[in-house]
Amino acid sequence: MYSLLKPFLFAFNPEKAHHITFSLLKSFKYIPGLSFLAGKHFTRSHPALKKNIFGLHFTNPVGLAAGLDKDAIAFNELGTLGFGFIEIGTVTPQPQPGNDKPRLFRLIEDEAIINRMGFNNKGAAHAAEKLRHRKDKNLIIGGNIGKNKLTPNEKATENYISCFNTLFDVVDYFVVNVSSPNTPNLRDLQEKEPLTNLLNTLQNINKTKAQPKPILLKIAPDLTNSQLNDIIDIVSITKIAGIIATNTTVSRDGLSLNADEIKEIGMGGLSGKPLTKRSTEVIRYLKQTSKNAFPVIGVGGIHTVEDALEKLDAGADLLQLYTGFIYKGPKLIREINNAIIARSEKDSKSNIK
Repeated sequence: MYSLLKPFLFAFNPEKAHHITFSLLKSFKYIPGLSFLAGKHFTRSHPALKKNIFGLHFTNPVGLAAGLDKDAIAFNELGTLGFGFIEIGTVTPQPQPGNDKPRLFRLIEDEAIINRMGFNNKGAAHAAEKLRHRKDKNLIIGGNIGKNKLTPNEKATENYISCFNTLFDVVDYFVVNVSSPNTPNLRDLQEKEPLTNLLNTLQNINKTKAQPKPILLKIAPDLTNSQLNDIIDIVSITKIAGIIATNTTVSRDGLSLNADEIKEIGMGGLSGKPLTKRSTEVIRYLKQTSKNAFPVIGVGGIHTVEDALEKLDAGADLLQLYTGFIYKGPKLIREINNAIIARSEKDSKSNIK
């Protein structure tokens, strides 16, 4: 079905297409049995897909990355498409409109997207209210949290605490986003001292809860090996649950666009196929250098089964889709899960021999 819808959706500007897609997803509930049939078609169940990571049980390892369902509007419907988990956000304490439009650009030849959305969202309280209406209790929900644009970095921790407390009862894990390139000075919080302080503060609050939630950190692909070493140290110091690698990149390397076209689009984070190699490199570096000390969720440029398997082979414990899902549709989720099952069954037969 998506192959038929895609030309229609791509005829609109990306942000308009996004809203149309969500309207279509939300209309599922008005067609008796459609959500059930979609779930039957896309969802795979197999022991090889089940994952127990940072204390949570995932029915399959393919999730939706933050950024698509910022306000927890369609997470129930997206869950019927075969995802093992959905990450909402990035949300901020107060609603904010984000950056000026246009702020979302398709690079079709490169199977990529550039965005400078700027954490546009209706606020953490709005998302929390939506998440109280979760239909599938087995669907893992993550909450990706950030700071408001007008909040200075010196007070950023207050924003993260506010989001953490607001969402605590309605999400299964948290992701601290300090790696988006679209909020001024946000990436400065990736420096070792402020990041350690921020994560320690959240962990201290987390420990006061009856049932603490896993806290993960989402990092940029543009970090050097030295900075990645700092990230490994920070995970060890703060005892957070793991890392999501990676966010979008500010690099424009490898694009088919010429310099003038790149300049015309302007600032923003690049996602999609151009990020495939670098995100996998970051995953492998973190896993090998830390000696597999913590879980890593791999995201960035997963457009094919081969891309997904490469990230798993590099050490990713779970996967997330974003741009690949936009270009390939929900069949990509099923194809990846089928490939994981097939690989598991092949390995089992080899072991028997």
